[in-house]
Amino acid sequence: MELVADGGRLNAASLHGLPAQVARPGYDRDALGIGIVHLGLGAFVRAHLAAVNDAAMRAGAGPDWGICGVSLRHADTRDALAPQDGLYALALRDADGSGASRQRLRVIGSLLETRVAPEDPQAVLARIATPGTRIVSITVTEKGYCHDPASGRLNLDHPDIVHDLANPAAPRGVIGFVVHGLQRRRAAGLPAVTVMSLDNLPANGRLLRALVVTFAARVDPALADWIASACTFPCSMVDRIVPRTTDADRREIAAALGVRDAWPVVAEPYLEWVVEDRFAAGRPDWTAGGARFVADAAPFETLKLRMVNGAHSALAYLSVLAGWSTVDEAMAQSGMRRFLGELMRQEIEPTLPPLPGLDVEKYRQGLLLRFANPALRHQTRQIAMDGSQKLPQRLLDTVRDRLAAGAPIPGLALAVAGWLLFLRGQDEAGRVYEIQDPMADALAHRYEQAEQAARQAGEGPAAMLAWAGVMTGFEPVFGDLGQEPRFVRVVGVAAQLLRSLGVAGALSAMYRASAG
Repeated sequence: MELVADGGRLNAASLHGLPAQVARPGYDRDALGIGIVHLGLGAFVRAHLAAVNDAAMRAGAGPDWGICGVSLRHADTRDALAPQDGLYALALRDADGSGASRQRLRVIGSLLETRVAPEDPQAVLARIATPGTRIVSITVTEKGYCHDPASGRLNLDHPDIVHDLANPAAPRGVIGFVVHGLQRRRAAGLPAVTVMSLDNLPANGRLLRALVVTFAARVDPALADWIASACTFPCSMVDRIVPRTTDADRREIAAALGVRDAWPVVAEPYLEWVVEDRFAAGRPDWTAGGARFVADAAPFETLKLRMVNGAHSALAYLSVLAGWSTVDEAMAQSGMRRFLGELMRQEIEPTLPPLPGLDVEKYRQGLLLRFANPALRHQTRQIAMDGSQKLPQRLLDTVRDRLAAGAPIPGLALAVAGWLLFLRGQDEAGRVYEIQDPMADALAHRYEQAEQAARQAGEGPAAMLAWAGVMTGFEPVFGDLGQEPRFVRVVGVAAQLLRSLGVAGALSAMYRASAG
């Protein structure tokens, strides 16, 4: 990690000397207690939950809602933020009317404590079992839930699950920490808490509840019953684009602050958080930071997963293949921009549940503008990570609904074919990249099998149909879709189009076919 050499360090002592235009906490941090334990202290939660919580405390939410952030794998975030008293800058970036980049800086103060689970798992369990803790929240990405993406069931053979069942005093996975922490609360006679997922998973609260209860039943059936009856697991939809922080970001933000910040966060100004108002032990008034409390988050989850995440993934896989490294670069391609607009309008929007008051066309156009934001420099490779965990809810559920309605899926098939060809690990110019996916080895083996099947089938459409049959037969991702001839055929056609014409050519060919 590179830091600027000049200036002091962002911390509590340096807050008073920041430039006037930098917003900062307006509350007494020394008077705060910890009420939230957050597992998975990455950039997203620091740009979303922590920022919303900071706004709530500025608005007088009360002194008991500070956050203890827990890194489940690495010490880098703790090592960066501990010398800064947990303070960091949030840089909100977009472009003005002339297209020039601009940013607003705000120092976030709601993170009071940072811990690294592998260094002291007992301390993390103890924090969950502390009387003041009332919410345990989670952002560990889809792969952190140790479940089967196609079925949603807990993978009892996952190494983290096997380890955590055998090592209750030293878990390493999120499900293990939650269950063993709750076990300590129950044993101490403490009240139940809210366990809240902020990850992009369908019905994330219900999914998390099922995984936790399944694990707990292996530990103690009575514990599982207590969790199921006393703890709450609200579903939520979270939306904010948060690219990975770079050394260039650190330099720019340090120059604006006048002090060094080892780990600032960059995000778009847009933020949405829809959360079910089911909290076992109270909550802050997060509406001050832009949250919306609802009785049922499911329609909003579907909207986000299919429109935002589905379109983002479609863009990412096709762009990596084409060699377009950032989202705004991809959106500058007329074919990509039109493709995403038509994918949403023709294939995704008809599958959305009723959302009274939502102007879908305005939402779609706004989303295209968000993707085109040149100030974020969001890497397509970052979005393309962990596709095996993302495809089922981002694209394949939409595919299932379209097929059930007898509706065509050319754009969805092109996106799926884009991911399958992305697994080759080489773009159209021959540049090699790493496949970052928890199923990378199995997918690489499947890709080799598909290539062999294509060679045996000959050339042209027959070869790509055989190829698509093998690839979509990968049940952990596709479930029973690999047995659906309509799906396999159209994915084969899309893969043939991409292989023969390239990404730009395939997009143009789709529009010519549509016009014809």
